[in-house]
Amino acid sequence: MNFNIHFTSEADKQYHNLSPVKLKKVRRVLGYLQTNPRHPSLNTHLYRGYLNPFDPSAAIFEAYVENKTPGAYRIFWCYGPDRADITILAITAHP
Repeated sequence: MNFNIHFTSEADKQYHNLSPVKLKKVRRVLGYLQTNPRHPSLNTHLYRGYLNPFDPSAAIFEAYVENKTPGAYRIFWCYGPDRADITILAITAHP
């Protein structure tokens, strides 16, 4: 199943402000999310720092864009608004 990828306004702004190097990495991750959100290289896991905009009790996930790098980038996402959708909540450096 291929998922439809949507962006919140915050994530869309972050996406369009990425450097060319980060943008290439983020696009690769978005491709994996679209086809297999559990792809091993994403290290997808639950995250509790954001609220799901579609259902506050539903899960939010974190996927790695980079790993073992200072300020490594992450993508925070959730399923929805529909069953075949993934919404990107934020694309940001890991604190």
